[in-house]
Amino acid sequence: MTDEPHGFDRGLTNYGDRDFARYLRRSFARSMGISVGLLDKPVVGIAMTPSGFNNCHRGMSDLVEAVSRGVLAAGALPRPFPTVSLGEVFLNPTSMMYRNLMAMDTEEMIQAQPMDAVVLIGGCDKTVPAQLMGAASADLPAIQLVTGPMSTGRHKGQRLGACTDCRGFWAKYRAGTVDAEEIAEVEGRLSVTQGTCAVMGTASTMACIAEALGMSLPGTAAIPAVHSDRLVAAEETGRAAVRLIRSKVRPSQVITEKSVENAIRVLMAVSGSTNAIVHLTAIAGRLGIRIPYERFNQISEETPVLVDLKPVGEGYMEDFHAAGGMGALLRELRPLLHLDTVDVEGRTLAERLDEPVGWVDRAVIRASDNPVSAVGGLVALTGNLAPEGAIFKRAAATPQLFESEGRAVVFTGLEDLSRRIDDPDLDVAPGDVLVLQNAGPHAAGMPEAGYLPIPKKLARAGVKDMVRISDARMSGTAFGSIVLHVAPEAAIGGPLAAVRDGDRIRLSIRDKRIDLLVEADEIARRLADHRPPPVPARGYKALYRRSVTQAPEGCDFDFLAKAEG
Repeated sequence: MTDEPHGFDRGLTNYGDRDFARYLRRSFARSMGISVGLLDKPVVGIAMTPSGFNNCHRGMSDLVEAVSRGVLAAGALPRPFPTVSLGEVFLNPTSMMYRNLMAMDTEEMIQAQPMDAVVLIGGCDKTVPAQLMGAASADLPAIQLVTGPMSTGRHKGQRLGACTDCRGFWAKYRAGTVDAEEIAEVEGRLSVTQGTCAVMGTASTMACIAEALGMSLPGTAAIPAVHSDRLVAAEETGRAAVRLIRSKVRPSQVITEKSVENAIRVLMAVSGSTNAIVHLTAIAGRLGIRIPYERFNQISEETPVLVDLKPVGEGYMEDFHAAGGMGALLRELRPLLHLDTVDVEGRTLAERLDEPVGWVDRAVIRASDNPVSAVGGLVALTGNLAPEGAIFKRAAATPQLFESEGRAVVFTGLEDLSRRIDDPDLDVAPGDVLVLQNAGPHAAGMPEAGYLPIPKKLARAGVKDMVRISDARMSGTAFGSIVLHVAPEAAIGGPLAAVRDGDRIRLSIRDKRIDLLVEADEIARRLADHRPPPVPARGYKALYRRSVTQAPEGCDFDFLAKAEG
């Protein structure tokens, strides 16, 4: 296929004797039962991420087999290899802390091992961004395959899907309207198949973004994990990886400023996860691409919400797939998209969208002239409380709170929140603003703790939503009037650290601002003696603390992001 070294001849181990290195490598390859004929074939690496601590990847072995089948059928040799696997709910303190570790693992294994192209198989929240970050840096021909969303369960005639419904039922349990026996029943009915969360949470949002970027095959983002077409897509992804060896289309040619803007359009239109902003920023940052918050908000104001799915709508990912999926959505967004972007197949987006249109369920994927909302689901905020930015998911919030002012009720960290949020003596009222400090990347690894629970005494009184502010993240399956990713974070002396109980805070979605109504001199006085938390003494956590950037830079490591431009 090329005069350059390919397959097992790529990147020979250095013993000071190239011919010996080749001889030794082929000998050990033959010990794995690989025939002499296959030894000379191009090699497609398959980055696989199974784990007993990752429920989303339970079907990984079937996907690896199907990808391998496609690679072999197209005339190359498949070589699966493991990397770090991140199971969202099984990691402490948070999976976000380990996303960069997985990205490094992925990048290094792509570069260190002999392969001509690579298939990346992931699904759970942080795995797809980690793989795309690593692939962007390695810049070897690469293609993403997602594990797919799980199918819904049933409870008393109601469809259930992790994890929006788990949050809804848990809120009812806290409010006393669901008892312990029923919440235990629901626990066994929320996640009933393999796959990622059944709603437009972070995993599904990142699957859609991967396709919007052009890094996965058209139409593959939303296929349910248990659907036979998921395996067909895996096989075709293997074939496409072999085609990539010939075309030499690389991630740096696919992930461009224009394709990133297309991905932001899709994020707005699906009213996707706030986490996707951090991840997309990190992926783009590996190639020196930056999208300013001003441009982000401009795209949001221009792009309608067209997909009616939970957590902000009614449907589930299996409905989105049956309704026409990403193909139908992209055709509705066509006037707003950069059509000259190129995908892993080497086709422009215009060429893809010129293909015949299938049936579309307009109850799930709205026409552009009949949107769920006329504006995008997410906005970026600034103001004296977040001088470097914050994020607000207006599609999941209460409109009556968009322009509001309230008294701060401050929690100084996760332990303080856990200890006092349900204290009957907590001084809190429905119009107050709950503030969580020290939950950002430096302080706590930026967990999904931004979804502060409504204090139990208010929940039992019928309060459904309050303004909540933190430097943490929020699950893509969650909802509420929540300001997230406040930067700089409290732990490094951001203004959030200066908030005290009783301070007044003003939120204005109209003006895209979040402000602490305290004089600048007083804020500076409060921060004068601030000290960051100590750096861990050893290991990955020490590297993380020294190197992680703030949310507006994607929480990537400062030594891995590429200089802008």
